[in-house]
Amino acid sequence: MGKVMIIGAVGSGKSTLVDALLGGGTQVMKTQAIQYRDWIVDTPGEYMENPLYYRALMATALEVTDVLLIQDATRDRTVFPPGFATGLPKRAIGVVTKADHPQADTDRAKALLRLAMPFGPIVVTSAVTGEGLKELLELL
Repeated sequence: MGKVMIIGAVGSGKSTLVDALLGGGTQVMKTQAIQYRDWIVDTPGEYMENPLYYRALMATALEVTDVLLIQDATRDRTVFPPGFATGLPKRAIGVVTKADHPQADTDRAKALLRLAMPFGPIVVTSAVTGEGLKELLELL
């Protein structure tokens, strides 16, 4: 398995997903800076929400094999510009988080991810129920 970078909005479930992928059990805290945890690079949501930080994301992408674009299933908009993934130098995988939430709309989340990444796999996940985690790990 190669290294994976996770990007997405503030509060989209990136760090919770990282914890679930690494087996759980740690206290999830907001990511303040780029964090290297085992084979995962966790990035702050502010890096995706502010285009001034895109260069840092692109530079970090050079260190990994895959980039996970995270879309919260409870949100009705995305932080990713149209076609964002086509500018990444690595394979992009879309990940819908919070699929277990009562207000989750996974079809909308997948459609929003498709705007950012016209092709490539999209996995629907829940760190709470474990949905999609095995499928995502198999892709990686």
